[in-house]
Amino acid sequence: MIVVTTPTGQIGRHVVKGLIAAQVPVRVIVRDASKLSDDVRGIAEIVEGSHGEASVINAALVGADGLFWVAPTAPSKTIEQIYVEFARPAVDAIRRNTVKRVVGVTALGRATRWQETSGLVTASIRMDDLLMSTGADFRGLAMPSFMDNMLRQAGPIGETGVFSGPIDPDLKLPVTAVSDLGALAVRLLVEGSWSGQEEVPVIGPEDLSHNDMAAILSDVLGRGIRYQQISFEQVKQQFLRRGASESFAQGYVDMFKAKNEGMDGAAALGVAARTLTTFRDWCEERLKPAITG
Repeated sequence: MIVVTTPTGQIGRHVVKGLIAAQVPVRVIVRDASKLSDDVRGIAEIVEGSHGEASVINAALVGADGLFWVAPTAPSKTIEQIYVEFARPAVDAIRRNTVKRVVGVTALGRATRWQETSGLVTASIRMDDLLMSTGADFRGLAMPSFMDNMLRQAGPIGETGVFSGPIDPDLKLPVTAVSDLGALAVRLLVEGSWSGQEEVPVIGPEDLSHNDMAAILSDVLGRGIRYQQISFEQVKQQFLRRGASESFAQGYVDMFKAKNEGMDGAAALGVAARTLTTFRDWCEERLKPAITG
């Protein structure tokens, strides 16, 4: 039995779909079961509630062989609450139920000079350390920025031809498609032949600058698209206006500063295997339909 958290999220839904296709027994933890697709509701066991609550995660892990773990985004909370405190009940439940394997989603940055100063990345690494303290076999799928985050800017791209962010426009960094990370998680959860504890960088096939992305988008969409760099303070104020806590907003700024200084590139050095989905392919499949309808 494999337990999946955030089964309706952008990563979790890929994992659930892949496990069902592999005919593996699946149990999902979800706050609202009505948000699950009909095919998932018809096949998977369902535990309703938050996987940050002790009673819920304990019930879900009874008889489980593996766990797919994602910390859900909660901008109104502190980054300590989102990553570390939220995971503490799971640590107890993993030990109590002797869960053999845990596959989690984390961020690039471990073993770099930014490990302790990169906001959300630092908190994510601390969460991994907590999960590994259970003694379960562990794989942390460490990703850079997701290509899929660009979907948040589909509106501005379609309306004005501009997308924005605080990263240097000419800095080349790795990016990853959510679907590729989900596919790797499924493979690890199904195989079960691995052991030990480590983080695995999940890196797309090419490093791109935001100006590179703009050029690819222009070609895919058939019109001029440009990237506009904004200040870190503008980014912080955007989060605060949307109701984020000071901790969360500053955590994002600290993460972006580390990325802008080369954290993702440093963490990806020496990666032998890269995923397959190119940014161009992702734009054709996901972003273009979102913009053009």
